[in-house]
Amino acid sequence: MSQGVATCAGSTCHGRQAPDGAVVRQNELVVWQDTSSAAGSHSRAWRTLQGPWARRIASRLGLGDATSAPACLGCHADPAPPALRGARFQISDGVGCESCHGASGGWLASHYTAGATHADNVARGMTPLDDPRVLASTCLDCHFGSDKPNQFVTHRMMSAGHPRLSFELDLFNDFQRHHDVDADYATRKTTTGGARLWAIGQAMALERSLTLFAEPRLGQDGIFPEFYFFDCHSCHRAISDDANPVVRTQGNPGRTIPWGMPPYNDENMILLTAAARAMAPQAADRFVADSRAFHLAMTRDRASAQQAARTLGASARTVSGLLGARAFGRTETLSILRSVLGDATTPRYTDYSGGVQAVMAVDTLLSALVADGGISASAVAAMRPDIEAAYGAVRDPNAYRPQTFRDAMKRIDAALDRLT
Repeated sequence: MSQGVATCAGSTCHGRQAPDGAVVRQNELVVWQDTSSAAGSHSRAWRTLQGPWARRIASRLGLGDATSAPACLGCHADPAPPALRGARFQISDGVGCESCHGASGGWLASHYTAGATHADNVARGMTPLDDPRVLASTCLDCHFGSDKPNQFVTHRMMSAGHPRLSFELDLFNDFQRHHDVDADYATRKTTTGGARLWAIGQAMALERSLTLFAEPRLGQDGIFPEFYFFDCHSCHRAISDDANPVVRTQGNPGRTIPWGMPPYNDENMILLTAAARAMAPQAADRFVADSRAFHLAMTRDRASAQQAARTLGASARTVSGLLGARAFGRTETLSILRSVLGDATTPRYTDYSGGVQAVMAVDTLLSALVADGGISASAVAAMRPDIEAAYGAVRDPNAYRPQTFRDAMKRIDAALDRLT
């Protein structure tokens, strides 16, 4: 039973105005409601459905009022069924506490009992978000999609105006964090962040994508494949009747597909390959081979593509398991970063989505190195102009400049060379 945000809002719980709790800050609700930062975006999720943009999307799709359309509420609010909503539950709370932490009917009382532990709460139904795979899966339900009702953004929704979804676990988790990860937190739970969380996020995002693609009811839309899974900008390019038009498509060494074939969105494949080469070389060759086989199967038929997706998904899970079992210190994080920036990977940044994911990775991994004392903040500050140049190359999805992007990445790599 989902009890609603109000059940967490007492001044002795998470509703204080000042972060002065003895164990946790206890002002988590104020941070969640912040109207001026990304930390408050979950609380604004339902309200966005009241705006003209959302109303136009709902009108084009024939969904009725966006604020009550199930297809919208699955991610813009807590998707608890009406029969499982408590007396204080309000759909207008948006993505509230229980959307991520789990329906609190079984654990709310024990949660604030003296001597209660996180393990006790999890046993009673709390979602164990300290587990990076659980955290990734929970976030991906809305930030990529799931097979649960009303949690999948289709190509039709995007054609009606819904924004393209992009996700990077460590970066987004930092933006949305409402609590302190301090020594007390580490004692009560566990801590996972930086390079390890980033790597697990890449693996989980790819697993989710491939699993949904192989699902018959989600991977197909009438006689067409579900185009949501493909790289948007491989098709959405300017069309010209000029005899010598500007050709923006570039060959990608990671894809064995013919000219003119829309590619599967492989942003997470590219970054997970980089991580595997650095941290799980015993599985990297198999993963690369399975990635190529998947792209090739996409040129044949639906059945071949589904089977190849399942094979590649299993390969990604193997890499994920190996990454999850590794310790991540300065050497490991630096090794992944060099792999992301190196000559074996940068030729694959031919498309906007891969570029976006790569520059977020560089920012995340450099931040992890600073946090762990592996590199100075001043050294990263010196790289910032090149990082911003990479961001600039992906600022406009319709004007992605792959060579400009790769040049910026090479300059960052050279700066790391000088430091190490």
